[in-house]
Formats: sequence, C-alpha cells, structure tokens
Amino acid sequence: MLPDWLKPKGASTRLAVDVIFLETRSPRPFPVLPEGYSLSRVTGDEAVPLYRVLYAGVGQDYCWWMRRSMPDAELAGILHDPAVHFMVLRDGSGEPLGFYELDLRQGGDANLAYFGLLSRGMGRGLGRALLDHAVARAFGAGSWRLRVNTCTLDHPHALPNYRRAGFELRYVVPESWDVPDEYVPQRLKRL
Repeated sequence: MLPDWLKPKGASTRLAVDVIFLETRSPRPFPVLPEGYSLSRVTGDEAVPLYRVLYAGVGQDYCWWMRRSMPDAELAGILHDPAVHFMVLRDGSGEPLGFYELDLRQGGDANLAYFGLLSRGMGRGLGRALLDHAVARAFGAGSWRLRVNTCTLDHPHALPNYRRAGFELRYVVPESWDVPDEYVPQRLKRL
C-alpha cells in the first residue's frame, strides 16, 4: 500500500519501468578524491533543504520523484537517523556537485538509496570516486552486503557504472508508476 504522499493528487502519467536490483559483497578501499574536491556528511538543519536541491537537480531528467513528494518531516526523519549517511560532494568553492544516501539501518545489509551527480559535475571522473566512497563507507561500517537499484528511466550510464564498480545483477521487476505530471521529465512527456 502506498503512503498518501506517493499517490498523485492531480494529473499523472503512467510509466512502465523495469527496476533493476543489484548488490555487491566486495569491499573497496576509500578512494582519493581528485584535488580540489571534498566529500562530507551533512546533518542538522541544512540536510533537508540541501537534499531537496540535490535530489531534484540530479534526478529531474530521470524521473526521480518519490522523495520530491515526501513531506519534510518524513524526509528529516530519514536524514537525521544516525544510520543514514547523506554525503555531499563539493568543488573547491564549496558548491555541491553530487551526493549519495547510504542507509545502514538494516544492520550489515546496507542500501545505497540514492546516488548521483549534478550535470555540472559529470565528465570529470567524480562519479566513480563518489561510488567507490559509498561502497567503502558501507563496508567500513561493518556491512556484509551493499544493495542498490536503478531503473530503465535512470541515467543511461547508471547500470554500467554500478556493474563496473563490482555490483552484480540480482533481479529485475517490471512496474508501472503513476507519476505526478509535475515530476515527469520533458523527454518522457514526448513519448
């Protein structure tokens, strides 16, 4: 059963999507970030507004919508949980370029809930370093497995990048999503 905030309140578009579930059980060392970049955990009052900016910016072209409709209090409950790591990648001027959300609430069974770069951070080799950091952080926290899922609406490099980082395909689930029209990317509105 869907929570009320996931049910469209206005016009929506039904989208067919394959959700692809992957996992790795292979720890990685913490990567060295390219010079001039930093990665830090964000907590406190800054977390929800910054998360919203990054989530919308990274996912706007790939139909990331579920957290956009989530109420602030519910999102804050997730981000303020000590077992959830909201990690932000910044350039030398302090501008955010990307993020990941690592969920360690299931003990040693970790989940990379969200991961991505803003368009201005792409093409610099930062995605691989950010993904390697998420994997290293999960296993460094004592996880025995790290799960992630992507879908056929996500960035075309998402699945190949996860595979290159050692994630193995576990299964694929076909789904239909009723996405509020305000969150449907322009490229999908033309289909």
